[in-house]
Amino acid sequence: MADTKHTHQPPSTAEEDTPPPPVEPEPPLASVEVETLAEPEEHHSAVTTVVEKEGPLTQPPLESTLLAAEQVSVTVPDKEPEGVSTESEKPKPVEVKKIPESLVSFKEESNRLSDLSDSEGKALEELRFLVQEAIKNQTFTTVKTQEAPSVSAEITDLPQEVFIWGVPLMKDDRSDVILLKFLRARDFKVKESFTMLKNTILWRKEFNIEELVDENLGDDLEKVVFMDGHDKEGHPVCYNVYGEFQNKELYNKTFGDEEKRNKFLRWRIQFLERSIRKLDFNPGGINTIFQVSDLKNSPGPGKRELRIATRQALQLLQDNYPEFVAKQVFINVRWWYLAFYTMISPFMTQRTKSKFVFAGPSKTAETLYKYISPEQVPVQYGGLSVDYCECNPEFTFNDRATEIIVKPATKQTVEIIVNEKCIIVWELRVLGWEVTYSAEYVPNADSGYTINIQKPRKMTTADEPVVSSSFKIVELGKILLTIDNPTSKKKKLLYRFKDKPYSG
Repeated sequence: MADTKHTHQPPSTAEEDTPPPPVEPEPPLASVEVETLAEPEEHHSAVTTVVEKEGPLTQPPLESTLLAAEQVSVTVPDKEPEGVSTESEKPKPVEVKKIPESLVSFKEESNRLSDLSDSEGKALEELRFLVQEAIKNQTFTTVKTQEAPSVSAEITDLPQEVFIWGVPLMKDDRSDVILLKFLRARDFKVKESFTMLKNTILWRKEFNIEELVDENLGDDLEKVVFMDGHDKEGHPVCYNVYGEFQNKELYNKTFGDEEKRNKFLRWRIQFLERSIRKLDFNPGGINTIFQVSDLKNSPGPGKRELRIATRQALQLLQDNYPEFVAKQVFINVRWWYLAFYTMISPFMTQRTKSKFVFAGPSKTAETLYKYISPEQVPVQYGGLSVDYCECNPEFTFNDRATEIIVKPATKQTVEIIVNEKCIIVWELRVLGWEVTYSAEYVPNADSGYTINIQKPRKMTTADEPVVSSSFKIVELGKILLTIDNPTSKKKKLLYRFKDKPYSG
Protein backbone atom coordinates (compact mmCIF):
# COMPACT_ATOMS: atom_id res chain seq x y z
CA MET A 1 0.00 0.00 0.00
CA ALA A 2 1.14 3.52 -0.67
CA ASP A 3 0.88 6.54 1.55
CA THR A 4 1.55 9.82 -0.19
CA LYS A 5 1.53 13.29 1.32
CA HIS A 6 2.80 16.75 0.44
CA THR A 7 4.66 19.12 2.71
CA HIS A 8 5.24 22.86 2.62
CA GLN A 9 5.66 24.41 6.04
CA PRO A 10 7.64 27.29 7.58
CA PRO A 11 11.29 26.63 8.47
CA SER A 12 12.63 25.75 11.91
CA THR A 13 16.06 25.60 13.46
CA ALA A 14 18.17 22.51 14.08
CA GLU A 15 21.72 21.54 14.87
CA GLU A 16 24.68 21.98 12.60
CA ASP A 17 25.13 19.54 9.74
CA THR A 18 28.52 18.17 8.71
CA PRO A 19 29.14 17.62 4.97
CA PRO A 20 30.37 14.15 3.90
CA PRO A 21 33.84 13.64 2.43
CA PRO A 22 34.14 14.14 -1.35
CA VAL A 23 34.10 11.12 -3.64
CA GLU A 24 37.43 10.36 -5.34
CA PRO A 25 37.63 8.70 -8.80
CA GLU A 26 38.86 5.11 -9.21
CA PRO A 27 39.84 3.23 -12.41
CA PRO A 28 37.21 3.36 -15.20
CA LEU A 29 34.96 0.61 -16.65
CA ALA A 30 33.20 -0.20 -13.39
CA SER A 31 30.25 1.03 -11.37
CA VAL A 32 30.53 3.91 -8.90
CA GLU A 33 29.91 2.91 -5.30
CA VAL A 34 29.89 5.18 -2.27
CA GLU A 35 29.64 3.80 1.24
CA THR A 36 28.59 5.89 4.23
CA LEU A 37 27.82 5.12 7.84
CA ALA A 38 24.24 4.64 8.97
CA GLU A 39 22.74 7.24 11.29
CA PRO A 40 23.66 6.44 14.92
CA GLU A 41 20.02 6.31 15.99
CA GLU A 42 19.24 3.45 13.60
CA HIS A 43 19.58 0.08 15.30
CA HIS A 44 18.43 -2.18 12.47
CA SER A 45 20.81 -3.26 9.70
CA ALA A 46 21.07 -1.21 6.52
CA VAL A 47 18.48 -2.40 4.06
CA THR A 48 18.82 -0.29 0.94
CA THR A 49 20.99 0.33 -2.09
CA VAL A 50 20.49 3.38 -4.32
CA VAL A 51 21.15 3.44 -8.04
CA GLU A 52 20.95 6.69 -10.01
CA LYS A 53 20.48 6.30 -13.77
CA GLU A 54 20.37 8.92 -16.48
CA GLY A 55 19.01 8.33 -19.97
CA PRO A 56 17.47 10.16 -22.92
CA LEU A 57 13.72 10.64 -23.26
CA THR A 58 13.87 9.13 -26.76
CA GLN A 59 15.89 6.03 -27.64
CA PRO A 60 19.14 7.03 -29.42
CA PRO A 61 21.54 4.71 -31.26
CA LEU A 62 23.28 2.15 -29.04
CA GLU A 63 26.66 3.90 -29.33
CA SER A 64 25.19 7.20 -28.09
CA THR A 65 23.50 5.43 -25.21
CA LEU A 66 26.75 3.85 -24.06
CA LEU A 67 28.50 7.21 -24.13
CA ALA A 68 25.73 9.10 -22.32
CA ALA A 69 24.62 6.64 -19.64
CA GLU A 70 25.74 7.21 -16.05
CA GLN A 71 25.11 5.05 -12.99
CA VAL A 72 25.82 5.67 -9.33
CA SER A 73 25.24 3.10 -6.56
CA VAL A 74 25.04 4.12 -2.92
CA THR A 75 25.15 1.35 -0.30
CA VAL A 76 24.42 2.12 3.34
CA PRO A 77 26.04 -0.46 5.70
CA ASP A 78 25.43 -0.65 9.44
CA LYS A 79 28.26 0.50 11.72
CA GLU A 80 31.14 -0.32 9.43
CA PRO A 81 34.25 1.83 8.93
CA GLU A 82 33.54 4.62 6.56
CA GLY A 83 35.02 3.98 3.13
CA VAL A 84 34.69 5.67 -0.20
CA SER A 85 35.42 4.01 -3.53
CA THR A 86 34.43 5.12 -6.99
CA GLU A 87 34.70 3.58 -10.43
CA SER A 88 33.34 4.67 -13.80
CA GLU A 89 31.64 2.76 -16.61
CA LYS A 90 32.92 5.32 -19.08
CA PRO A 91 36.42 5.64 -20.53
CA LYS A 92 36.56 9.23 -19.33
CA PRO A 93 37.07 10.03 -15.62
CA VAL A 94 34.06 10.34 -13.37
CA GLU A 95 33.05 13.88 -12.48
CA VAL A 96 33.66 14.25 -8.75
CA LYS A 97 31.00 15.96 -6.66
CA LYS A 98 32.70 18.34 -4.25
CA ILE A 99 31.38 20.71 -1.68
CA PRO A 100 31.47 24.15 -3.35
CA GLU A 101 34.21 26.31 -1.95
CA SER A 102 33.29 29.63 -0.47
CA LEU A 103 33.08 32.30 -3.15
CA VAL A 104 33.67 35.10 -0.68
CA SER A 105 35.99 37.97 -1.38
CA PHE A 106 36.36 38.17 2.40
CA LYS A 107 37.75 35.27 4.43
CA GLU A 108 37.28 35.04 8.17
CA GLU A 109 40.48 35.26 10.15
CA SER A 110 41.40 32.84 12.90
CA ASN A 111 40.88 33.85 16.52
CA ARG A 112 43.59 31.53 17.80
CA LEU A 113 46.57 33.36 19.28
CA SER A 114 49.00 31.05 17.48
CA ASP A 115 47.60 32.21 14.12
CA LEU A 116 48.10 35.94 14.76
CA SER A 117 50.97 37.79 13.15
CA ASP A 118 53.57 39.43 15.37
CA SER A 119 52.04 42.88 14.89
CA GLU A 120 48.52 41.58 15.58
CA GLY A 121 49.69 39.79 18.72
CA LYS A 122 51.40 42.94 19.93
CA ALA A 123 48.26 45.03 19.28
CA LEU A 124 46.17 42.52 21.26
CA GLU A 125 48.59 42.73 24.21
CA GLU A 126 48.40 46.52 24.19
CA LEU A 127 44.61 46.50 24.07
CA ARG A 128 44.48 43.97 26.91
CA PHE A 129 46.56 46.31 29.05
CA LEU A 130 44.34 49.31 28.30
CA VAL A 131 41.18 47.37 29.12
CA GLN A 132 42.61 45.93 32.34
CA GLU A 133 43.65 49.42 33.48
CA ALA A 134 40.24 50.84 32.56
CA ILE A 135 38.44 48.17 34.59
CA LYS A 136 40.83 48.55 37.50
CA ASN A 137 40.58 52.34 37.58
CA GLN A 138 36.92 52.49 36.56
CA THR A 139 37.81 54.78 33.70
CA PHE A 140 34.98 53.57 31.47
CA THR A 141 33.25 56.90 31.99
CA THR A 142 31.16 59.17 29.79
CA VAL A 143 33.77 61.07 27.86
CA LYS A 144 32.15 62.09 24.60
CA THR A 145 34.07 61.29 21.44
CA GLN A 146 33.56 61.94 17.76
CA GLU A 147 32.70 58.28 17.25
CA ALA A 148 29.87 58.26 19.76
CA PRO A 149 28.54 61.81 20.25
CA SER A 150 25.19 60.50 21.49
CA VAL A 151 26.56 58.83 24.62
CA SER A 152 24.94 60.41 27.64
CA ALA A 153 27.11 62.29 30.11
CA GLU A 154 24.89 61.14 32.97
CA ILE A 155 26.60 57.74 33.25
CA THR A 156 29.57 58.26 35.51
CA ASP A 157 30.87 54.77 36.29
CA LEU A 158 30.55 51.10 35.61
CA PRO A 159 30.87 48.07 37.90
CA GLN A 160 34.26 46.51 38.44
CA GLU A 161 33.29 43.48 36.36
CA VAL A 162 32.34 44.46 32.84
CA PHE A 163 30.18 42.10 30.76
CA ILE A 164 29.67 42.28 27.02
CA TRP A 165 27.46 39.76 25.14
CA GLY A 166 27.30 37.71 28.30
CA VAL A 167 31.10 37.40 28.57
CA PRO A 168 33.00 38.98 31.50
CA LEU A 169 35.90 40.97 30.10
CA MET A 170 39.43 39.91 31.03
CA LYS A 171 38.33 36.75 32.87
CA ASP A 172 39.23 34.05 30.33
CA ASP A 173 40.24 33.37 26.71
CA ARG A 174 36.89 34.53 25.40
CA SER A 175 37.96 38.11 26.07
CA ASP A 176 40.69 37.83 23.46
CA VAL A 177 38.13 36.85 20.83
CA ILE A 178 36.02 39.89 21.71
CA LEU A 179 39.00 42.25 21.73
CA LEU A 180 40.06 40.93 18.32
CA LYS A 181 36.66 41.90 16.92
CA PHE A 182 37.26 45.52 17.89
CA LEU A 183 40.85 45.43 16.67
CA ARG A 184 39.85 44.11 13.26
CA ALA A 185 37.07 46.66 12.98
CA ARG A 186 39.72 49.37 13.38
CA ASP A 187 42.53 47.76 11.37
CA PHE A 188 44.44 46.85 14.56
CA LYS A 189 44.85 50.48 15.59
CA VAL A 190 44.92 50.03 19.34
CA LYS A 191 43.77 53.46 20.51
CA GLU A 192 40.88 53.57 18.04
CA SER A 193 39.90 50.02 19.00
CA PHE A 194 39.91 50.92 22.69
CA THR A 195 37.79 54.01 22.02
CA MET A 196 35.30 51.90 20.08
CA LEU A 197 35.13 49.30 22.87
CA LYS A 198 34.66 51.99 25.51
CA ASN A 199 31.88 53.68 23.55
CA THR A 200 30.18 50.32 23.01
CA ILE A 201 30.24 49.57 26.74
CA LEU A 202 28.77 52.98 27.51
CA TRP A 203 26.12 52.63 24.78
CA ARG A 204 25.10 49.23 26.14
CA LYS A 205 24.66 50.78 29.58
CA GLU A 206 22.61 53.66 28.20
CA PHE A 207 20.51 51.35 25.99
CA ASN A 208 19.88 49.04 28.99
CA ILE A 209 20.93 46.00 27.00
CA GLU A 210 20.87 43.57 29.93
CA GLU A 211 17.27 44.49 30.71
CA LEU A 212 16.33 44.58 27.02
CA VAL A 213 17.36 40.96 26.49
CA ASP A 214 14.59 39.73 28.81
CA GLU A 215 11.96 42.29 27.80
CA ASN A 216 8.78 41.12 26.06
CA LEU A 217 8.47 43.12 22.82
CA GLY A 218 5.82 40.92 21.19
CA ASP A 219 6.01 38.56 18.22
CA ASP A 220 4.70 40.79 15.40
CA LEU A 221 8.03 40.60 13.59
CA GLU A 222 8.86 36.90 14.00
CA LYS A 223 8.38 36.32 10.25
CA VAL A 224 10.52 39.34 9.38
CA VAL A 225 13.71 38.09 11.04
CA PHE A 226 14.33 34.48 12.07
CA MET A 227 17.15 31.97 12.56
CA ASP A 228 17.13 28.72 10.60
CA GLY A 229 19.91 26.16 10.35
CA HIS A 230 23.63 26.57 9.68
CA ASP A 231 25.85 27.15 6.68
CA LYS A 232 28.46 24.61 5.54
CA GLU A 233 31.06 26.12 7.88
CA GLY A 234 28.79 25.90 10.92
CA HIS A 235 27.62 29.52 11.17
CA PRO A 236 23.99 29.97 12.27
CA VAL A 237 21.91 31.49 9.46
CA CYS A 238 19.67 34.52 10.00
CA TYR A 239 16.98 35.39 7.43
CA ASN A 240 15.69 38.95 7.02
CA VAL A 241 12.46 38.98 5.01
CA TYR A 242 11.73 42.58 4.06
CA GLY A 243 8.79 41.60 1.85
CA GLU A 244 6.73 41.18 5.01
CA PHE A 245 6.60 44.98 5.18
CA GLN A 246 4.48 45.00 2.04
CA ASN A 247 1.67 44.57 4.54
CA LYS A 248 0.66 48.22 5.07
CA GLU A 249 -0.70 47.57 8.55
CA LEU A 250 2.55 45.97 9.69
CA TYR A 251 4.60 48.68 7.97
CA ASN A 252 2.73 51.52 9.67
CA LYS A 253 2.78 49.70 13.00
CA THR A 254 6.56 49.32 12.73
CA PHE A 255 7.72 52.57 11.10
CA GLY A 256 4.74 54.95 11.38
CA ASP A 257 6.42 57.45 13.71
CA GLU A 258 9.61 57.94 15.68
CA GLU A 259 8.34 56.06 18.73
CA LYS A 260 7.44 53.04 16.61
CA ARG A 261 10.79 53.14 14.82
CA ASN A 262 12.59 53.21 18.17
CA LYS A 263 10.60 50.19 19.31
CA PHE A 264 11.57 48.38 16.10
CA LEU A 265 15.20 49.28 16.75
CA ARG A 266 14.97 47.87 20.28
CA TRP A 267 13.36 44.69 18.95
CA ARG A 268 16.09 44.25 16.33
CA ILE A 269 18.84 44.80 18.91
CA GLN A 270 17.14 42.34 21.27
CA PHE A 271 16.96 39.68 18.55
CA LEU A 272 20.63 40.18 17.73
CA GLU A 273 21.70 40.08 21.38
CA ARG A 274 19.82 36.82 22.00
CA SER A 275 21.38 35.29 18.88
CA ILE A 276 24.90 36.44 19.78
CA ARG A 277 24.71 34.91 23.25
CA LYS A 278 24.30 31.49 21.65
CA LEU A 279 27.63 31.84 19.82
CA ASP A 280 30.91 30.30 20.94
CA PHE A 281 33.47 32.94 21.95
CA ASN A 282 36.18 30.42 22.76
CA PRO A 283 39.21 30.61 20.41
CA GLY A 284 38.38 28.57 17.33
CA GLY A 285 34.64 28.66 18.04
CA ILE A 286 31.90 29.89 15.73
CA ASN A 287 31.21 33.48 16.77
CA THR A 288 29.76 35.06 13.63
CA ILE A 289 26.39 34.81 11.84
CA PHE A 290 25.57 34.13 8.20
CA GLN A 291 23.02 36.74 7.13
CA VAL A 292 20.49 36.34 4.29
CA SER A 293 18.40 39.34 3.27
CA ASP A 294 15.38 38.58 1.07
CA LEU A 295 14.39 41.64 -0.97
CA LYS A 296 11.41 40.05 -2.73
CA ASN A 297 8.44 42.44 -2.56
CA SER A 298 10.48 44.70 -0.30
CA PRO A 299 9.27 48.31 -0.08
CA GLY A 300 11.35 50.44 -2.41
CA PRO A 301 13.72 53.28 -1.51
CA GLY A 302 10.83 55.74 -1.78
CA LYS A 303 9.67 54.72 1.71
CA ARG A 304 11.12 57.51 3.84
CA GLU A 305 10.32 55.84 7.18
CA LEU A 306 12.12 52.65 6.16
CA ARG A 307 15.16 54.62 5.00
CA ILE A 308 15.40 56.38 8.35
CA ALA A 309 15.04 53.14 10.34
CA THR A 310 17.56 51.33 8.13
CA ARG A 311 20.13 54.07 8.50
CA GLN A 312 19.71 54.17 12.29
CA ALA A 313 20.00 50.40 12.62
CA LEU A 314 23.00 50.24 10.29
CA GLN A 315 24.88 52.86 12.27
CA LEU A 316 24.17 51.23 15.63
CA LEU A 317 25.10 47.76 14.42
CA GLN A 318 28.32 48.91 12.77
CA ASP A 319 29.43 50.93 15.80
CA ASN A 320 28.53 48.43 18.52
CA TYR A 321 28.55 44.95 16.98
CA PRO A 322 31.85 44.63 15.10
CA GLU A 323 32.73 41.51 13.13
CA PHE A 324 29.56 39.50 13.73
CA VAL A 325 28.69 38.95 10.07
CA ALA A 326 30.40 35.99 8.42
CA LYS A 327 28.68 36.66 5.10
CA GLN A 328 25.80 38.89 3.95
CA VAL A 329 23.86 37.43 1.03
CA PHE A 330 21.14 39.49 -0.64
CA ILE A 331 18.64 37.40 -2.61
CA ASN A 332 15.80 38.34 -4.96
CA VAL A 333 17.65 41.58 -5.61
CA ARG A 334 15.67 44.06 -7.74
CA TRP A 335 17.00 46.87 -9.90
CA TRP A 336 16.07 49.59 -7.42
CA TYR A 337 18.23 48.06 -4.69
CA LEU A 338 21.37 49.04 -6.55
CA ALA A 339 20.40 52.69 -6.13
CA PHE A 340 19.52 52.07 -2.48
CA TYR A 341 22.81 50.28 -1.90
CA THR A 342 24.68 53.20 -3.46
CA MET A 343 22.92 55.52 -1.02
CA ILE A 344 23.80 53.54 2.13
CA SER A 345 27.22 52.38 0.94
CA PRO A 346 29.07 55.45 2.32
CA PHE A 347 27.89 54.49 5.83
CA MET A 348 29.61 51.10 5.64
CA THR A 349 33.28 50.20 5.93
CA GLN A 350 35.09 48.55 3.04
CA ARG A 351 35.55 45.47 5.20
CA THR A 352 31.78 45.23 5.69
CA LYS A 353 31.07 45.65 1.99
CA SER A 354 33.58 42.92 1.11
CA LYS A 355 31.29 40.40 2.81
CA PHE A 356 28.33 41.12 0.50
CA VAL A 357 26.95 38.78 -2.18
CA PHE A 358 24.04 39.71 -4.47
CA ALA A 359 21.72 37.31 -6.32
CA GLY A 360 18.76 38.03 -8.59
CA PRO A 361 15.44 36.12 -8.33
CA SER A 362 16.52 33.37 -10.75
CA LYS A 363 19.78 32.73 -8.87
CA THR A 364 18.50 32.61 -5.29
CA ALA A 365 18.62 28.84 -4.68
CA GLU A 366 21.82 28.39 -6.69
CA THR A 367 23.56 31.09 -4.67
CA LEU A 368 22.40 29.79 -1.29
CA TYR A 369 23.52 26.25 -2.18
CA LYS A 370 27.08 27.52 -2.53
CA TYR A 371 27.11 28.21 1.19
CA ILE A 372 24.24 26.20 2.73
CA SER A 373 23.30 22.53 2.19
CA PRO A 374 19.83 21.99 0.63
CA GLU A 375 18.41 20.33 3.74
CA GLN A 376 19.33 23.48 5.69
CA VAL A 377 17.74 25.91 3.20
CA PRO A 378 14.07 26.83 3.86
CA VAL A 379 11.54 25.48 1.39
CA GLN A 380 10.59 28.96 0.18
CA TYR A 381 14.19 29.53 -0.94
CA GLY A 382 14.61 26.27 -2.84
CA GLY A 383 15.60 23.87 -0.05
CA LEU A 384 14.03 21.11 2.03
CA SER A 385 13.86 22.71 5.46
CA VAL A 386 10.29 22.54 6.76
CA ASP A 387 8.62 22.52 10.15
CA TYR A 388 9.13 18.82 10.77
CA CYS A 389 8.05 19.23 14.38
CA GLU A 390 4.42 19.68 13.27
CA CYS A 391 3.75 17.73 10.09
CA ASN A 392 6.99 16.29 8.75
CA PRO A 393 8.58 14.27 11.57
CA GLU A 394 10.50 12.00 9.20
CA PHE A 395 13.40 14.27 8.22
CA THR A 396 15.64 16.71 10.04
CA PHE A 397 18.70 18.77 9.17
CA ASN A 398 20.81 15.68 9.91
CA ASP A 399 19.28 13.75 7.00
CA ARG A 400 21.49 14.56 4.04
CA ALA A 401 19.95 15.31 0.66
CA THR A 402 21.43 14.23 -2.65
CA GLU A 403 21.67 16.72 -5.51
CA ILE A 404 21.45 15.59 -9.13
CA ILE A 405 21.48 17.66 -12.32
CA VAL A 406 18.82 16.42 -14.76
CA LYS A 407 20.04 17.40 -18.20
CA PRO A 408 17.70 18.76 -20.89
CA ALA A 409 15.60 16.15 -22.70
CA THR A 410 16.72 13.37 -20.37
CA LYS A 411 15.17 11.02 -17.84
CA GLN A 412 16.65 10.55 -14.37
CA THR A 413 15.73 7.45 -12.38
CA VAL A 414 16.62 6.86 -8.75
CA GLU A 415 16.37 3.17 -7.81
CA ILE A 416 16.03 2.40 -4.11
CA ILE A 417 16.83 -1.31 -3.92
CA VAL A 418 15.32 -2.80 -0.75
CA ASN A 419 17.03 -5.79 0.88
CA GLU A 420 14.73 -6.23 3.90
CA LYS A 421 11.09 -5.72 4.75
CA CYS A 422 10.63 -2.16 5.95
CA ILE A 423 8.88 1.15 5.31
CA ILE A 424 10.68 3.48 2.89
CA VAL A 425 10.03 7.20 3.33
CA TRP A 426 11.32 9.74 0.83
CA GLU A 427 10.96 13.34 -0.23
CA LEU A 428 12.11 15.14 -3.34
CA ARG A 429 11.83 18.37 -5.24
CA VAL A 430 12.96 19.71 -8.60
CA LEU A 431 13.74 23.40 -8.60
CA GLY A 432 11.24 25.14 -10.85
CA TRP A 433 9.60 21.76 -11.63
CA GLU A 434 8.16 21.77 -15.25
CA VAL A 435 8.99 18.05 -15.32
CA THR A 436 7.06 14.78 -15.00
CA TYR A 437 7.41 12.82 -11.76
CA SER A 438 6.43 9.20 -11.21
CA ALA A 439 7.11 6.51 -8.60
CA GLU A 440 6.61 2.75 -8.76
CA TYR A 441 7.54 -0.40 -6.89
CA VAL A 442 8.98 -3.39 -8.77
CA PRO A 443 9.28 -6.67 -6.79
CA ASN A 444 12.17 -9.06 -7.36
CA ALA A 445 9.96 -12.13 -7.73
CA ASP A 446 8.93 -13.00 -11.28
CA SER A 447 5.44 -13.72 -10.00
CA GLY A 448 5.10 -10.24 -8.49
CA TYR A 449 3.58 -7.23 -10.16
CA THR A 450 4.57 -3.57 -10.43
CA ILE A 451 2.70 -1.13 -8.19
CA ASN A 452 2.19 2.48 -9.28
CA ILE A 453 2.87 4.59 -6.21
CA GLN A 454 2.56 7.80 -8.21
CA LYS A 455 1.35 7.74 -11.79
CA PRO A 456 3.28 10.09 -14.14
CA ARG A 457 2.34 13.59 -13.08
CA LYS A 458 3.39 16.81 -14.73
CA MET A 459 4.70 19.09 -12.00
CA THR A 460 4.64 22.86 -12.51
CA THR A 461 5.79 25.86 -10.52
CA ALA A 462 2.24 26.11 -9.14
CA ASP A 463 2.57 22.71 -7.41
CA GLU A 464 3.85 22.15 -3.90
CA PRO A 465 7.65 22.58 -3.78
CA VAL A 466 8.38 19.33 -1.91
CA VAL A 467 6.73 15.95 -2.45
CA SER A 468 6.91 13.44 0.40
CA SER A 469 5.82 9.79 0.16
CA SER A 470 6.14 6.44 1.90
CA PHE A 471 5.70 2.79 0.91
CA LYS A 472 5.55 -0.41 2.95
CA ILE A 473 7.80 -3.18 1.61
CA VAL A 474 6.30 -6.64 2.18
CA GLU A 475 8.31 -8.41 -0.52
CA LEU A 476 11.80 -7.47 -1.63
CA GLY A 477 12.28 -5.33 -4.72
CA LYS A 478 13.01 -1.73 -5.64
CA ILE A 479 11.33 1.66 -5.69
CA LEU A 480 11.84 3.69 -8.86
CA LEU A 481 11.61 7.48 -8.66
CA THR A 482 11.63 8.95 -12.16
CA ILE A 483 11.98 12.53 -13.35
CA ASP A 484 11.42 13.29 -17.05
CA ASN A 485 12.83 16.65 -18.11
CA PRO A 486 11.38 17.55 -21.55
CA THR A 487 12.61 21.15 -21.37
CA SER A 488 15.71 22.69 -22.93
CA LYS A 489 17.06 23.65 -19.50
CA LYS A 490 18.89 21.56 -16.96
CA LYS A 491 17.05 20.97 -13.69
CA LYS A 492 18.30 20.33 -10.17
CA LEU A 493 16.77 17.33 -8.39
CA LEU A 494 16.99 17.04 -4.60
CA TYR A 495 16.00 13.84 -2.83
CA ARG A 496 16.53 11.97 0.40
CA PHE A 497 15.03 8.85 1.94
CA LYS A 498 15.21 6.63 4.98
CA ASP A 499 14.05 3.16 5.93
CA LYS A 500 11.95 2.41 9.00
CA PRO A 501 11.52 -1.05 10.49
CA TYR A 502 8.08 -2.53 10.94
CA SER A 503 6.73 -5.75 12.35
CA GLY A 504 4.26 -7.76 10.35
